[in-house]
Amino acid sequence: MSDDLIRMSAVELLAGYRSGSISPREATRAVLDRIHDKNDKINAFMIIDDEGAMAAAGESEARWAKGAPMGLLDGVPTTIKDLVLTKGWPTLKGSLTVDPAGPWEEDAPCVARLREHGAVLLGKTTTPEVGWKGLTESALSGITRNPWNLAKTPGGSSGGASAALAAYMGPLAVGSDGGGSIRIPASFTGVFGIKANYGRVPVYPESAMRTLSHVGPMTRSVRDAALMLNVLSEPDYRDHTALLYQGTDFTDGLEDGIAGLRIAYSPDLGYAKVDEEVARIVEDAVSAFTDLGANVERKDPGFANPKADFKAHWWAGSAGAFAGLPAAEMAKLEPELAEIVAEGKELSIVDYMRALEGRTALCLHMREFHRTYDLLLTPSLAVPAFDVGRLQPPGSAPDDTYWTDWTPFSYPFNMTQQPACSI
Repeated sequence: MSDDLIRMSAVELLAGYRSGSISPREATRAVLDRIHDKNDKINAFMIIDDEGAMAAAGESEARWAKGAPMGLLDGVPTTIKDLVLTKGWPTLKGSLTVDPAGPWEEDAPCVARLREHGAVLLGKTTTPEVGWKGLTESALSGITRNPWNLAKTPGGSSGGASAALAAYMGPLAVGSDGGGSIRIPASFTGVFGIKANYGRVPVYPESAMRTLSHVGPMTRSVRDAALMLNVLSEPDYRDHTALLYQGTDFTDGLEDGIAGLRIAYSPDLGYAKVDEEVARIVEDAVSAFTDLGANVERKDPGFANPKADFKAHWWAGSAGAFAGLPAAEMAKLEPELAEIVAEGKELSIVDYMRALEGRTALCLHMREFHRTYDLLLTPSLAVPAFDVGRLQPPGSAPDDTYWTDWTPFSYPFNMTQQPACSI
């Protein structure tokens, strides 16, 4: 029974709670047992809160027994990425520069909404230092591994979240994405992750990457992600950039099909170098959209690689995040991150303004493109999952800026703030 429980989706668990065939305590205990059985090898968690999770599950069980669940996710085991504030738990951001003593007295908007809807919070998942790279390794937390092959990376920076999902250590996870950090690990581990339109999910405190960064759901199914997005998108006054809350039910229309959609398929965006195996698999997968009645046309969106403009945004954000850090604390940063911070400090205001202009041009270009096409299909990543302990995949160019060359399909759409997912 416990093996069945850990494989259930959030939707299936909720149906079981409603019918009385399973209980939140049973489901939570099964997931916690799975975590303790597998996490030593995978290293997906910074914090595992057995006591808190079981207490929350017990409260949920009492509500379900009365036929009075408190929200859309009552009793569903859920994890939180260790970049996201969670009351009572340290948010160390994978960094030796953060004092574990806290105090930790505030929930981020997404965590507050999850608690209000009765979700059972299991613990915090690993991230690289301040989420700076597309892998999940840090001096603080060590190496997080891909459950499908422990020699490989699960990606990052929401790699702990994706590894936990793929290993059946909870059906729901909160991730964040400033350049692909939801979609990269979703791809490497075979789970689903989406960043909605910028501002759809309120964020606080504001990311160092400002308007590049999104918070969003990571799950093993699209339906679970839609349900979770219903919760995460509820309003919070602390985010002044949030979109107006419209009460949209993202589960509506999931079975309506895609017949008649106008879809552009670009295997490389016109500039990316894609691994042959990845290209072949994606080419085969695209046929499913045609089979389901969509009108698919091979079409590049027609923009130049925006890496330089993205780099200016990202590097400047990194420099700003650590501008006031004492030298002794700066020395604790990973050398590559310290290098990015140093480069960011060298950017001029003219450099940054030009990057803003480039970003605006890209946004306008994609708005025009989507007047014709409903969707743009691309690979999620240019490479398959590679070995842990490497900063870049084999064959990377000597001047590769750490991760942008093998993630060409993710960061452009942080710049445009469009919804984007990996499935």
